[in-house]
Amino acid sequence: MRLLVTGAAGFIGSQVVDRLLALDHRVTGIDCFSDYYSRRLKERNLVRARQNPAFTMVESDLLDAELVELLDGVEAVIHLAAQAGVRRSWGGDFAVYTQNNILATQRLLEAAKATGLPRLVYASSSSVYGDTDDLPMREESACWPVSPYGVSKLAAEHLCRLYHKNFGVNTISLRYFTVYGPRQRPDMAFHRFIRALLEEGVIRLFGDGEQSRDFTYVGDIVEATITAALGLQGAGQVFNLGGGSRVSVNQVIAALENITGRQARVRRLEVAKGDVRHTEADTSRARRDLGFAPAMDLEAGLSAEVTWVRQVSELLREVDDAA
Repeated sequence: MRLLVTGAAGFIGSQVVDRLLALDHRVTGIDCFSDYYSRRLKERNLVRARQNPAFTMVESDLLDAELVELLDGVEAVIHLAAQAGVRRSWGGDFAVYTQNNILATQRLLEAAKATGLPRLVYASSSSVYGDTDDLPMREESACWPVSPYGVSKLAAEHLCRLYHKNFGVNTISLRYFTVYGPRQRPDMAFHRFIRALLEEGVIRLFGDGEQSRDFTYVGDIVEATITAALGLQGAGQVFNLGGGSRVSVNQVIAALENITGRQARVRRLEVAKGDVRHTEADTSRARRDLGFAPAMDLEAGLSAEVTWVRQVSELLREVDDAA
């Protein structure tokens, strides 16, 4: 098949690209290389893909790209491009989230409608649920996001439903629950924790650390996303993708101490606006309809991320020095 992956240079997008190429599909990637974090890290993510003749990379913003032309001959789109980050989505920066998460998705859906695209997979987020004690979170649960980021992801989900219902665009939305693993963005918690441990720095922890998340390994997310893109089941639906490893942040830090052999120094900060207390995914629908079966346990996944951070440690220091 020929597929288009948006956000192809990112944490998840680049690994989706690598896996699709390994499965002998033809892949076009698009990414605008925003300055949210260093381009050098994103370029490293693409080293393997760029060596494959079945891969084409397009550097463009979805708001500017000739999307109808780009979708010509494409059999499925995996839409991962987005402005990430709960804490940065407040204030004047919300305009960026509106453009990159809502307007860009609407523009892509219009192009899908115009070209008769067979399938569009949208990467949503557990942030759409907001802060609730009604666990596990089910696809039918009320969605009351508590951050502008969550609002933008839910709005794009609604757009996918609208284009499916009104124009027959074959969309499917996947709600990712706290994805971690190799290539994780530098601003994300596990990445920061690991670097602090390896470099004998201080872990900045928002809240008391007893907040819990349903942590999901990136490889499991990649497999489920590709399954959704290559199949035709689930049109117009939403699916939770969680790893089944719901633990507290304090437990994660303890596990990382064990893996690295280092003692954490933790500085506790006020709870960040927009953070939720707990998440837990009911994945029964994804297991039934998509064959979702997360295989990576948390400690093994954390070990894989620690190994990756060690591998790129010199590049990370160079990026820090250049900032």
